[in-house]
Amino acid sequence: MTIENKVVAVTGARRGIGRATALRLADSGARLVLGSRNEAELAKVAGEIEAAGGQVVFRVTDVIRRSDLEALIELACARFGRLDVIVNNAGIGPISRFDALRVEDWDAMIDVNLKGSLYGIAAALPVFAAQRKGHVVNVISTAGLKIVPTMGVYAATKNALRTATEALRQEAGRHLRVTEVSPGFIDTNFADASITDPEVRAVILKQKEETAISPDAIARAIAFAIEQPDDVEIGSIVVRPTAQD
Repeated sequence: MTIENKVVAVTGARRGIGRATALRLADSGARLVLGSRNEAELAKVAGEIEAAGGQVVFRVTDVIRRSDLEALIELACARFGRLDVIVNNAGIGPISRFDALRVEDWDAMIDVNLKGSLYGIAAALPVFAAQRKGHVVNVISTAGLKIVPTMGVYAATKNALRTATEALRQEAGRHLRVTEVSPGFIDTNFADASITDPEVRAVILKQKEETAISPDAIARAIAFAIEQPDDVEIGSIVVRPTAQD
């Protein structure tokens, strides 16, 4: 059971769960390939990894562009010779009530949360097939397990990804591992960065202050799935605060 020397691509790696995952895996000896839209913040994460003696490369990556995901995987293969794991983590959550009619936010969530992960899968699968080995980790959400007001479209994108992940798992055969990780309320910039409805943002920020746990809780879960022997697949992990309903 080891993560050492595994080549892991992580999307949405500049902050929150992505950053925590990158740092934890690097600390365990993985070689990281990081993607995110913000070059300065991505470079800062890579700098932390290098300062601690880790190996890392990064590329500005917008997951709504399939070509960006393909380039990220190509970077992994060019720099490290292979890809062992892709962590499809990039996601946004501009949640709101349906009658707020923030349709542009709906479109954005579909593009990033669902299509972005599918593009990551599409980019990685040919490499995994050629290697006869690989691991897809999709970061989903407990929002799809308990449906609540304001999260209808967000939960729908996450549950669509959950469905796709299970279908991929059944298609995968013995050489591909597939894992879904569903975080609960995590202490990230989820509300500050993407929620456009001010009333909903205020509610979420209050709940975060009262309930949220560290992104490292999710990073540990992802590391646990990755470190298993090749013939062991952790199919689904739910990690939530004990205080979460």
